[in-house]
Amino acid sequence: MEAIILAIAGLCAGILAGFLGIGGGTILVPILVTLGYTPIHAVGTSNLSIVITSISGSIQNWRMGNFNWRKVLGLGLPAIITAQISVYYLAPLFPDYGLLTGFGSLLLVNIYLIGLRQKLIRKEETPESADFWQSILSRLLTGGSAGILAGLFGVGGGLIIVPLQMLFLKEPIKTAIQTSLGAVTITAISASIGHALKGNIEWLNGTILGLGGLLGAQISTRLLPKLPDRRILLLFRLFLTAMSAYVFYQAWQIFRS
Repeated sequence: MEAIILAIAGLCAGILAGFLGIGGGTILVPILVTLGYTPIHAVGTSNLSIVITSISGSIQNWRMGNFNWRKVLGLGLPAIITAQISVYYLAPLFPDYGLLTGFGSLLLVNIYLIGLRQKLIRKEETPESADFWQSILSRLLTGGSAGILAGLFGVGGGLIIVPLQMLFLKEPIKTAIQTSLGAVTITAISASIGHALKGNIEWLNGTILGLGGLLGAQISTRLLPKLPDRRILLLFRLFLTAMSAYVFYQAWQIFRS
């Protein structure tokens, strides 16, 4: 039964990955905690799944001609360093309830960022190009932030990467999503290596999650962009709100015990 739950969770995470350019940790970490994982093991196992899911979606984007290596590396390389810093120096500073509280707060921030992204889409007519130095600095800050989030919370950082690309790099929405998914791959690989060395990954269950996500990413990169954005994003905001409330409840239970 646990394997079936994990496969379904991975499938849902993969669908979100392809449609929103994220790795799916917003779903996976709370589910793993519910199944009895400690928060740090949930974070590590989530990262392993995100590696498989994001690779799947990125390969599909590459096949469709929607993959820019230069932009992906510009965001992903800073994340390699910050993800290791996060795993080894930041994550150990937080008790279990602290990690869950931070994760719940991240979900609420993502609700705002999704709204910000939609406002940017509505304002976007002819995208401007960021100048050279602004582009470099923005990619360093955006990619570095994603690495920290991956190491701390087991998310690929896509919900941060997408709106920040639009805000600072003047990227159109579809380009931001496609680039984000590629950068998430690099971020999750770096975080997974760190968590693996610290023994925080459940390899079998992480692989089951990832294989479900692999299928979901293939489905969403083909079909979901054709669906009405407004309806899907409304449902996703409601999901994030409910998930954040549940995570805060889990954190409170751990704190009380």
